[in-house]
Amino acid sequence: MARRSPASGLLWILMGLSLLDLSCGSSTSSQSSGNGSSSVPSQHARVQHVFIVVEENRNYSSVLGSADMPYLNGLATTYAYAKNYYADTHPSIGNYFMLTAGQIITNDDGFSGPVADDNVVRRLIKAGKTWKEYSEDLPSVGFTGGDSGGYVRHHNPLSYFSDVRDGSSQAQNLVPFTQFATDLQNQALPNYSFIVPNNQDNAHDGSLAQADSWLQTNIDPLIQSSDFNTPGGGLLIITFDESGSDKTHGGGHVLWVIVGPGVKKGYTSTATYQHASTLRFMAEAIGITEFPGAAASAPDMGEFFSGD
Repeated sequence: MARRSPASGLLWILMGLSLLDLSCGSSTSSQSSGNGSSSVPSQHARVQHVFIVVEENRNYSSVLGSADMPYLNGLATTYAYAKNYYADTHPSIGNYFMLTAGQIITNDDGFSGPVADDNVVRRLIKAGKTWKEYSEDLPSVGFTGGDSGGYVRHHNPLSYFSDVRDGSSQAQNLVPFTQFATDLQNQALPNYSFIVPNNQDNAHDGSLAQADSWLQTNIDPLIQSSDFNTPGGGLLIITFDESGSDKTHGGGHVLWVIVGPGVKKGYTSTATYQHASTLRFMAEAIGITEFPGAAASAPDMGEFFSGD
């Protein structure tokens, strides 16, 4: 019987190790790095459009199951909602900044800015994504001034960011809400939409019934549209900036509802989340991998996607 040489044996060992290394490497996912960045978990579905509608100052217990909000409750039970979602602070403005900058820039509703801190607009621009803030009663396209008529500046966080104020082209993405129906009809909606009803329609000054009617009239056409309902099409979040009286976790217990073709139907999450998770979730959903402020380490909300 012929004897195998030591060199031949070494060759077989090296070949085996090489194959083992290739096998292990094929199952390792890459992770991004950098300031405020985190890898995107593989379970996250990619969508073309994300939308958020922010309502005002109502406790979770006064909204969920309310006979005054049958439309919103129908969305919650048909699609999904978070049972333990909490705002971050009182009053409003700090919560709007948590939703868009991942930090409470200020708790002064009279604050005029500008804000140079990292924020969602900066991340959208860097990633080549389009965006708009659709604000009911905004006086004019690109307006970054103070309260005017039914327009309330501190409910419109994107208007504070230096990325918007220092670049006239970005300021053009601050548009009156009347533009929303036009963009929907023309299939011209951006990747990221921040939607702000006025104080009569967001339950701040008006009733829950009025807010619910506004959602059904203005947001249901989006939900029913073919662009939104195409697999990988749209993802909509409806939540409240803060509770009316509760201070749990800073801003109190509020309702958070998610709608979309890729969302688990009839699902209720019992995990605890706050606004930084929403910021991260929306950015991840459209393929952004770096997140401002607390969003970089906020709990992931991927459980809401079907198939997970």
